[in-house]
Amino acid sequence: MSSTPLPSISAVLPAYNEEAAIAQVLELTASSLRGNAPSAEIIVVDDGSRDATAARVLRAHTEDVPVRLVSHATNRGYGAALRTGFEAAACDAVWLMDSDGQFDPADLRRLLAVYARDRVVAGYRILRSDPAFRRASNAAFFAVARTVLGGISRDPNCGFKLFPRAVGVGLHADGAIISTELLLRARRSGFRIVEVPIPHYPRRTGRATGADARVVARAFREMWALRLDPQRMRGLDPP
Repeated sequence: MSSTPLPSISAVLPAYNEEAAIAQVLELTASSLRGNAPSAEIIVVDDGSRDATAARVLRAHTEDVPVRLVSHATNRGYGAALRTGFEAAACDAVWLMDSDGQFDPADLRRLLAVYARDRVVAGYRILRSDPAFRRASNAAFFAVARTVLGGISRDPNCGFKLFPRAVGVGLHADGAIISTELLLRARRSGFRIVEVPIPHYPRRTGRATGADARVVARAFREMWALRLDPQRMRGLDPP
């Protein structure tokens, strides 16, 4: 374990039509936080779900770990959901975890083992458990992104990261390029990016939207905006 004192943690979970998985994910997340943080909260951002996601969040059993539900009236996108959650976070560090059940919240300890106030700890998926088409489209997109934006990390879109709250405040992307924006901004501000292998499990419920044509088109538009707008890449104060 790192010698850095354990930070208080805001877990930010974006959710879109995750009624079948969200309750169990919240219970496991709360259990992991109880064992790994001196104080914690869970923020679920319901990004315009059309199912019972919000109702399941409100009924979840998380004992002494408070859960805040923040709802978007319409589906605004993965990046917009994360920005809402990051801005709402009140703790020292933000733990980003997707809410589809493809990660084990107990693996938070893997991130904490190397966490420090001057680091962004970015998970990368071991044997990514997604359909071949989605893996291929993701690889193709990030090959282009690395050419346009430069080196990022081996798995920028992995939804399992731990970082100081300041790194997530003031981002711009509404789509999937949000993770790339966060990592580039952190690196240019002097934060160290530490990559950690994280097991990845098959999605058992719901429907992934990452390979949707509209999602991909938005990612390309936002990638070019990130490249062309220097204000978006303005750094933070040094850690």
